[in-house]
Amino acid sequence: MDIMQILQNQIAGNTLNQLSQQIGANPQQTKAAATGIFSALLGGLANNAASGGLNSLMAALDKNHNGSILDDMAGLINSGGQGTGALNGMAIVNHILGGKTQSVAQQVGAKSGLNANQIMQLLPVLAPVVMGVIGQLKNNGQLNLGNIANMLLGAAQNGAQQSGLGGALGQVLGGVLAGGGKQGGGLLGGVLGGLFGKK
Repeated sequence: MDIMQILQNQIAGNTLNQLSQQIGANPQQTKAAATGIFSALLGGLANNAASGGLNSLMAALDKNHNGSILDDMAGLINSGGQGTGALNGMAIVNHILGGKTQSVAQQVGAKSGLNANQIMQLLPVLAPVVMGVIGQLKNNGQLNLGNIANMLLGAAQNGAQQSGLGGALGQVLGGVLAGGGKQGGGLLGGVLGGLFGKK
């Protein structure tokens, strides 16, 4: 199971064209930027899961992210990810990336040819997609407490390699991936930092 491929499939075809029009970019740039964003969000989630937040993540998936949001991608794009409560895209982004959000936007933008403002428009739309896909996989029995951290980690690494953002994301997310103020994030944080840094 390739989580990154599943995410990319969610924004293929007409959805990618609609997303591109929304931010004023061509589809190739938008796809490249989306891969970088997916990678950053998955890396942040993997670290959060390994930093004592695994049960919180699973509870959030059960409560708010069953994958139903994926059935209305057009609506999600048109709203700019401005859902309510736990489905508010920017709230999800801030929870996962925290103070690293602007730096991630700058790095992903630089690599994809978009500006940081365009990336900041994509982030709140794509964050609910990430949570929706993960929630759907959990409901289908493909993700559980035992494998979710490793699956997120593998997908984040895959996306970092595809987008050519490995080193850049490693530097930007280093604080987050190395624990970044979150308790006990050392082990997987070090692993993630190493993986992102290898590119």
